[in-house]
Amino acid sequence: MARLKAFRGLRPAPGLAEQIAELPYDVVSSDEAREIARNRPLSFYHVTKPEIDLPETIDLYDDRVYDTAQKNLRGFIEQGRLRPDGAPALYLYSLSVDGREQTGLVACVHIDDYANKVVKRHELTREDKERDRTRHMAALGAQAGLVYLFYREDGSKADLFARARAAAPECDFTAPGGVRHVLRALPDAALVQSFVDAFANDVLYIADGHHRAASAVRLGRERRSAHDDGSAEHNWFMAAIFPHAELRIMAYNRVVRDLHGLSPEAFRARLGERFTVTPAADGVPSAKGRFCVYLDGAWLELTPRFAVNDPDPAKRLDVRTLQDEVLGPILGIDDPRTSTRIDFVGGIRGTGELERLVASGEFRTAISMYPTSIEELMAVSDADGIMPPKSTWFEPKLLSGLVLHQI
Repeated sequence: MARLKAFRGLRPAPGLAEQIAELPYDVVSSDEAREIARNRPLSFYHVTKPEIDLPETIDLYDDRVYDTAQKNLRGFIEQGRLRPDGAPALYLYSLSVDGREQTGLVACVHIDDYANKVVKRHELTREDKERDRTRHMAALGAQAGLVYLFYREDGSKADLFARARAAAPECDFTAPGGVRHVLRALPDAALVQSFVDAFANDVLYIADGHHRAASAVRLGRERRSAHDDGSAEHNWFMAAIFPHAELRIMAYNRVVRDLHGLSPEAFRARLGERFTVTPAADGVPSAKGRFCVYLDGAWLELTPRFAVNDPDPAKRLDVRTLQDEVLGPILGIDDPRTSTRIDFVGGIRGTGELERLVASGEFRTAISMYPTSIEELMAVSDADGIMPPKSTWFEPKLLSGLVLHQI
């Protein structure tokens, strides 16, 4: 069911990948990217977050932002920092940290497979963000970031991946944060066809990059003509596809700016109506179905005094329980996608970051979650369900700038 194809990747010149590649555009703020790229002309943030090269007051959707992205990418190519491969290839991308490794296949996936639910999503996209990435891709004439996909691993592709690992690395480096990134090119036509055939009966799941996928589909449809047979590059988006068993999901935690007019005592009393509330030592929930709340300098663990047995897998998620039992009825946050009273913090930052944010005075309370499992994500996707926003934080993150797909 899934259609894959090789493509002529646009990649860093030998020895430059470590200096160019950066985390995805939506993982860091403009200020953070500006600081990271300061005095670093090779940083890929000059392409993915081009506002860093413009006045800090500029609107992120100003035409000059997209024009700067185009100019910067053109400069990377003209100066030989990025070079097109001589022939179409698939790529093998390995990430390892703390003794764990995951290896995925970088390929192009057909946009119609997204529309036909062969590529399954679990999040809604926002119109403004989708428009932004569509304009960004159109300005670049390329997809600069990977859509993070996975498939249900059954062991049948293990030998194929083992053969691919025999290829010599094109780049191999350890990025800040301790993650090792290795990319291999696989131009051999027979190996490429073996991978294409191996995935022909698979469905693919989006782990991260819903807006990148939706924007690629949007742009591809805009560029189609009456005579388009579906083979042109704009009909394909670049993705890295990993076996589900190798992936790691961390919690996606919440911080809330106020208690919706409640005193700390009243807030705790309202929590006690539906949960058993006990002190917690470190802010990490002890089991699925439980939450930890940081209030007045101390952690509390919430254990539901009710069962969650809904047949809908999306309604059995901890993040849905939190929304239905705490965020909505107690804190008055009915739509966390649009509310300015709530923010989200990836679990990689730890509970210490939640404590720091509350101590700063910007937020009044924090909520630590138990991670959503990969099996829960697949169950929701298979049912064509939608998770609440910010339900999963995949770690480690895939880097942008290791390979681009020109359209």
